Formats: sequence, structure tokens, C-alpha cells
Amino acid sequence: MSVSSTHLPLPAEGLGSDRIPGHWLLARLGKRVLRPGGLELTRRMLAGLSIGSADDVLEFAPGMGVTARMALGARPASYVGVDRDEAVVAQLSQALGSARRSFVRGDAHETSLPDGSVSVVYGEAMLTMQPEVMKAKIVREAFRCLRSGGRYGIHELSLVPDDLSAEVKAEIGRDLSSTIKVGARPLTVAEWRSLLEAAGFQVESIATTSMSLLETWRVLQDEGLGGSLRIVWNTLRDRQARRRVLEMRSVFRRHATRMGAVAIVARKP
Repeated sequence: MSVSSTHLPLPAEGLGSDRIPGHWLLARLGKRVLRPGGLELTRRMLAGLSIGSADDVLEFAPGMGVTARMALGARPASYVGVDRDEAVVAQLSQALGSARRSFVRGDAHETSLPDGSVSVVYGEAMLTMQPEVMKAKIVREAFRCLRSGGRYGIHELSLVPDDLSAEVKAEIGRDLSSTIKVGARPLTVAEWRSLLEAAGFQVESIATTSMSLLETWRVLQDEGLGGSLRIVWNTLRDRQARRRVLEMRSVFRRHATRMGAVAIVARKP
């Protein structure tokens, strides 16, 4: 059963289209892939993680469950998805839960899982939304939960080039936060790498692509023709949602040359 076929509410369902966080607005309109680099970069991250039947997997903030389904397709020994949103946990538990597949309510910086209990950890489009101190706490929690030799993957919004000025970074952060209604604090690729290395990880691979979340070609690539038409139809029926989507796309395009998406896979020594 897909998440979209359940009758459980989406997170933030009680908020109007003018106030709901941007990613949940897009989900309400029918968008299922909410990652900055799309399915392309998710697949590259998962390829680097090489999940197999012997792995115990931990996912931070599984959201709509798109990547969870892809990871579960590798038939890992176990899977746990930790999300702070009760609606997400309820939906995914109903759709994907089983004896060895569980979704629990919790915080990525404090999962309560035992030290060294998993071999793979990954999270997408969630560190970007955290302040610097919390970013570091989440990465350290991934390190703590992993056993030696375990792999950690992230897929996040990035800023380019690496020497982008502090003023421009602040401007992009303000514009993003204003339009998506959630604090956004993306880092350069070099800064993302340094964040992982500061926690003790050894970076193994870095992949980048454009941040084209709302461009027609990327929507078609990620959602297919049917899904794309569903999004267009739902957007046309909701004036406030249409205004928000156009505002988000305008901000993304305004900063297109200075924003991208990055996936990094690192290993715990």
C-alpha cells in the first residue's frame, strides 16, 4: 500500500496553504519526491551506501517514505525510520511497517538507539533545516549509532562556490526561509564535508547536481507524467498554493547559480 492511498492526514494538514511549510505544501499537492537533488541524487547516495541483506539501517526523517521504499528494496536485515512528526510515523508504519521494519517518533540528534547498533545511517533534506549546533549533534548521533566500518549518507541543499561570501549565504538563507516557511541554512560542499569529518567520519564519495526541484524537467523525471499532471491539477485548484509554489520557484531560480544539491557518503573508521 502506498502512503498516498491511506486515509491518515499529512503532517501540518490543519495549516492553510499560505502558512504550511513548503515541503508539506508540495506533498499536499501530490509531490512525492521532496529532495533537493531529486531521485537522481538519492540513487547515487544509495549506491554509495551499498545496502545489503546483512545491514541494519537507520533513516533520519523519512518523510514521504520514497527513499525508505528504495532502501527496503535491498532487503536489509533491519530498518528503523526516526521522525519527530507523529503523522509521518503513523503513515509509514501503516504502509511499510513489519517485524523488522519500524518507524518511531523521535529526534535525529537523540534517537535512544544503542551505540554501534546499525551499519548504515542516512538522512536527506533535513540537516539543511537545522542550525549549526544541531547539525553537528545529528552527525555525531549518526556516528554514535554506527558500528565500526558503518556508512553514513546525506543528501542536502548546497551553496556554490565554496568561497561564497557570508553576506550572500545569509541572503540566500533569508530568501529560502521566507518562502518555504522553515529555517534554511545550507552549507557549501566543503562545509558539508568538514561537518562530517569533524565528527570523525572519513568521506568516501561526493556527488553533486543542480537544485531544480520545481523545474518542469525535474518534476517529470521524479514524478512521471501522471504524477506531474496531478500536481499541476491540484495547484491550479488552490490559488494560495499556486502563489506559494510560484514564489518558491522564483527564489530557487533567483539563486540558481549559487545553489545546488550534494550527496556525500562517509564511513566510520
